[in-house]
Amino acid sequence: MTQPLTATLADIQAAILYQQRHKIRQYYPERGPLCRQAYPKHQEFFTAGAKYKERLFMAANRVGKTTCGAYEATCHATGIYPPWWTGRRFPTANEGWAVGTTSETTRDIVQRELLGAPGSIGTGMIPAELIVATTARRGIADSIETIYVKHVSGKNSTIALKTYEQGRKSFEGTAKHWIWDDEEPPLDVYTEQLYRTATTNGITWITFTPLQGMSDVVKSFIEPENAVSREYKWHIQAGWKDAPHLGESEKRALIATTPPYQVQARTEGEPSLGVGAIYPIAESDVTCDLFPIPDTWRRAYGMDVGWNRTAVVWGAQDPGSGVIYLYDEHYQGEGAAPVHAHGIRSRGEWIPGAIDPASRGRSQADGQQLLQNYRDLGLILTPADNAVESGISTVWTLMVSGRLKIMAAKCQHLMLEFRKYHRDDKGRVAKTDDHLMDAMKYLIATGRDIMRAKPIPQAQRSHGHVTAGTWMGR
Repeated sequence: MTQPLTATLADIQAAILYQQRHKIRQYYPERGPLCRQAYPKHQEFFTAGAKYKERLFMAANRVGKTTCGAYEATCHATGIYPPWWTGRRFPTANEGWAVGTTSETTRDIVQRELLGAPGSIGTGMIPAELIVATTARRGIADSIETIYVKHVSGKNSTIALKTYEQGRKSFEGTAKHWIWDDEEPPLDVYTEQLYRTATTNGITWITFTPLQGMSDVVKSFIEPENAVSREYKWHIQAGWKDAPHLGESEKRALIATTPPYQVQARTEGEPSLGVGAIYPIAESDVTCDLFPIPDTWRRAYGMDVGWNRTAVVWGAQDPGSGVIYLYDEHYQGEGAAPVHAHGIRSRGEWIPGAIDPASRGRSQADGQQLLQNYRDLGLILTPADNAVESGISTVWTLMVSGRLKIMAAKCQHLMLEFRKYHRDDKGRVAKTDDHLMDAMKYLIATGRDIMRAKPIPQAQRSHGHVTAGTWMGR
């Protein structure tokens, strides 16, 4: 007869203590509601480390990005990898940095994730028996500066806890095998970090919610400058839909207290410009699906010119609702005027445009006045009202009232600029990557007054489809 299983209080306490001291084993299990198959983006992130030197996990709040970063740091420092691991491996003891924003946040987030709460070292991601020693940071209570970890090779790995507030110079000098940035680093700090991994064939990974919007660091991953950069950089975006541990009631409660301009960043991992955003409105409130524009709708475009970048955005107005739909764009750099003119005419030679009035005094190539140059190339152009603040105000009014919509699928560069468009710390409009934003202002400020519908062919008129003198024939 089988005897019933019994466990003493001491057995139970020992089991609980073991779990607390081996936290890493709780993550990404083979089975269960929170098994690793339920977190495919976390798995993609780990796997990408085998190929890419730089990785970015740009995710919503509560998705587990910091846990993901700490998990990988622990695997490298200990040399203990789960059987399913397909990412980068370090077979020998190594040196790494785990970096946070300030001394306090590094202690409260990064240190806690790796070691556990103050007074409970060994209850974090690194198994207690593998923590050889720690050194304290001066001046900050309960703050650790260095963690020494037993590696499977028999030697010790080193994890130094650092902060961005220490400045770029504090990251000079020493070579590192890996660097984990939890929260977004300043560009100068991140650049310095990359040089610390140059002689070790090291890797970096960043985990954060993009509340600073399309910053230089974010842009370097999403829009690499060239093909060489794309060979080394990789990013993934994750939202609440990728976090099965979050309940629906919890999501609703969080959204209810989140500022509207931060909802996309905090729930979808979409870059947000926060309080600096010029148009602090959710993208879902200004975008719409593609649909064919009827020939009877009036159209126009706004145009911003320059040798560095020439940008055009087309809009059409629904005669019934008055809503203006931005339905196409032209976004090209370092091209001669005939090249741009050809691309613009291909959308409809009859469509009038409102052009940057500064074009009257500059040229992309040889000093000719661009306004007349483009007119000679067949474009129907009117100088636009380029008053900055009034133009922004008018666009904003249309957005919040639902009278300006963007077909995002056809205006991808426009949406990228929309996410970056912000004021600097002095309240001035940041004049970078704003060509389509200016073109949109010209369209709204002046283009609305010159819009026209597609001309009806004479053959249709002569067959009686349209009678001169009716409102359609005017």
